[in-house]
Amino acid sequence: MSDLQAFRSETRAWLDANCPASMRTPTPEAEVIWGGRKQQWVNPDSKVWMERMVERGWTVPRWPTEYGGGGLSADQDKILQEEMRRINARIPLQSFGIWMLGPALLEFASEEQKRHYLPQITRGEIRWCQGYSEPNYGSDLAGLQTRAEDKGDYYLVNGAKIWTSYADMSDWIFCLVRTDPAAPKHEGISFLLFDMDSEGVTTSPIQLISGASPFCQTFFDNVKVPKSQIVGGLNKGWTIAKRLLQHERQMVAGIGGNSALGGTGSRLEDVAKNYVGEEQGRISDPAIRDDVCGHRMNDRAFQLTLARSGEEIKADRADPNLASIFKYYGTEQNKRKYEQMLNLMGVQAVGWDGATFNDKELGTTRQWLRSKANSIEGGTSEVQLNVIAKRVLGLPDE
Repeated sequence: MSDLQAFRSETRAWLDANCPASMRTPTPEAEVIWGGRKQQWVNPDSKVWMERMVERGWTVPRWPTEYGGGGLSADQDKILQEEMRRINARIPLQSFGIWMLGPALLEFASEEQKRHYLPQITRGEIRWCQGYSEPNYGSDLAGLQTRAEDKGDYYLVNGAKIWTSYADMSDWIFCLVRTDPAAPKHEGISFLLFDMDSEGVTTSPIQLISGASPFCQTFFDNVKVPKSQIVGGLNKGWTIAKRLLQHERQMVAGIGGNSALGGTGSRLEDVAKNYVGEEQGRISDPAIRDDVCGHRMNDRAFQLTLARSGEEIKADRADPNLASIFKYYGTEQNKRKYEQMLNLMGVQAVGWDGATFNDKELGTTRQWLRSKANSIEGGTSEVQLNVIAKRVLGLPDE
């Protein structure tokens, strides 16, 4: 038996023994685990599952063990993901710290910062939010005006951010601030980390068309941030910001590659079976069956492409601008999924409340509305198309 075969056997046995039965089902929105000080454990098994995975380092399987990761190789991580999919195991911990901040810290942070922040991320002790966009500087991120003034032992931060996802539920923020107003706009930016409970930080949720309020406005009024919490050095924030945006776009792209999975929403094929009917375990209408199958094939091809690109990125062989391609395609794929669901559900897809609609129908309607924001977050679709045109295809500006 090869080492990888032995690893698969051991991993399969461990998952079978340690993943609770309720953690082998699609994740309801209320049971998504983000970690942090405000985490509510709706299902006690979620806490058990997360703690067991934390102990193995498998909330971040590829991160080094000295920072709380699993230290797995690419091949071992692939096996772990395959074995988790085999039993439909839930993601034990979802986190902007894992998806975006952590990879940036691994690349740019000091050793002291890595050892301080990364283990807390892997254990789900801090829930992070992102302080990038500002009310008057959306797509022009480098035009940001939130300032951090040098006060000797600390920076004094004043300004405002917008579209700070889950800021009202988060413990800490990774934030872009202007530390040199006289420098060219890309060169006077720094990357700060600070506690959302700091004096002078306030948040205000923004209600969306879906009825949810995941985004917030965040205000900083004379917030004191220790100098030890700057990452990558003074006025070096733009380099970190660009790299983190690549990770964010990969994350948003992944939404479009998981339409076939349980996730936090309904599966397209289940909706088809419920509203069109099924025969012998499959969708009864052959035309709709073909549409669903085509969507699933696109999902799978996209997942494999993302996985291949991920390995190229880790080997420093990938074009970083590919993230814009993946973000754009993933966004459109996810929007197509919900459009297909609405077509299948008919009038049951246009309800907002009332006894004639069940919870899944109401949830799907809201998720359809929410999917429209995929075209904005992480950089608008128009921005991504510009990046693709200029930096990937090499087209002229005019």
